[in-house]
Amino acid sequence: MIKLSHIKKVYDTPAGPLPALKDVSLTIADGEIYGIIGLSGAGKSTLVRCINMLERPTAGTVEIDGQDLTKLDDSQLRKVRKNIGMIFQQFNLLSSATVYDNVAFPLKLAGIDKKTISQKVEPLLEMVGLENKAGQYPSQLSGGQKQRVGIARALASDPKILLCDEATSALDPQTTQSILKLIKDINKKLNITVVIITHEMQVIKDICDKVAVIDHGIIAEKGTVIKVFTEPQQEITHDFISVLLSDELPSAFRNQPVSAVPIEDGHLLMRLTFIGESADEPVIMRLIKKYDDIDVSILFGDLDQIQMVPYGRMIIGITGDTDKVKMAEEWLKEQDLKVEVIGYVKRHDIAAR
Repeated sequence: MIKLSHIKKVYDTPAGPLPALKDVSLTIADGEIYGIIGLSGAGKSTLVRCINMLERPTAGTVEIDGQDLTKLDDSQLRKVRKNIGMIFQQFNLLSSATVYDNVAFPLKLAGIDKKTISQKVEPLLEMVGLENKAGQYPSQLSGGQKQRVGIARALASDPKILLCDEATSALDPQTTQSILKLIKDINKKLNITVVIITHEMQVIKDICDKVAVIDHGIIAEKGTVIKVFTEPQQEITHDFISVLLSDELPSAFRNQPVSAVPIEDGHLLMRLTFIGESADEPVIMRLIKKYDDIDVSILFGDLDQIQMVPYGRMIIGITGDTDKVKMAEEWLKEQDLKVEVIGYVKRHDIAAR
């Protein structure tokens, strides 16, 4: 288990003290894939470097399996770091060394004999799909292949923890997906705890079990990915999620005044969120059958998965007798889904009359 308690990090600069982390506390369980997301300068890279003590916190404690790393000297830390692998955005490979030698590098530094190194490196290259690239050099590899070398090198010392600092930011979307799949497979096969630093919510959605949103050196929000996605509490979290899940109204209603009370020719717009088994329920069909004297329009719909949990969003518009529309609204709120009432809005074509 990784436990960060009240971490603060202040840098001394010519302009005076610069706080990068202000009071961060996180607990990451063994075997989890934990995402830390934030904008540039939010403190996320500083935070991950505090985990392996490449950055010593100004205050607070960093515990791994109950051992407080802040109390260790440099010699003791070097031993602890053997259990912590790290992969980087720019790969950090030795350009003059082959793929094999890049993966073997930390083992050679540790004084391990050639036979043992070979027994370790060859299976790692196979695991990351580079068994046929052992004699090639980084300049001969694609970005995704370079990152696979970095992953294999990080695994060479049999770490319990894998830190990924913007590991996919330099990659195209398709390659990013293949690297994330590889990291997820490694997490399952080796039961390695993975901490992912990123500014991309898609990465969090695709691979992480839990997420912490860091903003200006503090944790703005944290929880399971499904919880944070479906019930974001902070504006910055909304901003990250909106990149993937647009909150804009359908074009026929966009930029129109929204009223909290019924208006003539207005549609009651509602945003419905379905999670888990509720995504398979025919809620709209049941609504139409129950209230057959109102009109229900599906204006937007999307179905996806977050950590294998079905997740759907829909915007509907309801028109008809005001009392019946209100009854339909209350009935929806009693169902097993999240209901957000947007308000009464006129369509552009009606408003223009």
